Amino acid sequence: MNKAELVEHLTKESKLTKADCERVIDSTVDAIKKAVKKGDDVTLVGFGTFTRSKRKARTGRNPQTGAAIKIPAATVPKFRPGKAFKDFLN
Repeated sequence: MNKAELVEHLTKESKLTKADCERVIDSTVDAIKKAVKKGDDVTLVGFGTFTRSKRKARTGRNPQTGAAIKIPAATVPKFRPGKAFKDFLN
C-alpha cells in the first residue's frame, strides 16, 4: 500500500475528503519525524514505537573492488512493532 492507496482507504472509512486525509497523514508523519529527530520516542499503543539510534563508525568493503572503506557514524530511525500489531499478524 502506498500513500495514495492509504488516502483512498481513509477517505472511504471516514467522512473526510481526500485533501483532508492527505493533510492528516502528512501532519502525522511530520510530527513523528520531528519528535524522533529531537530525541523523543513516539509510541502508538497497539502499533509500535518510533525511536532513534546511533550507529557506530565501522569499516566496510567496496563490493566491486574489495577495497576497505570507512563508513561514518550515523543516527538512524528505528521502528519496534507493538505486541498487538505482532499478534495481529500471526
